[in-house]
Amino acid sequence: MRYVKVEWAHDFDDQPVLYLSELGDDGYETRKVQFYRDGRCERADESFENATVGLSEIPFPPLEEISNQPDFTAQFIAPEEFECAWGGMDINL
Repeated sequence: MRYVKVEWAHDFDDQPVLYLSELGDDGYETRKVQFYRDGRCERADESFENATVGLSEIPFPPLEEISNQPDFTAQFIAPEEFECAWGGMDINL
């Protein structure tokens, strides 16, 4: 497994500002947590998705490709950081 953090700098109140993803060996998301500016967070995995959070249907792109977009920053993170977020512990936005 690999773990990724993607920050999205924008002014939309209804869109996430931070995504944490767990990626399988095939590059597809297996779990995701997304955070909003107002403190909300939503989770998705292979057994739960809804209208506002879901796993990507395509493999995760290279981090450089994401970070080359003007409003995005992507980096690998430790599994423990992801697990804290998945478990509902506070994360600094």
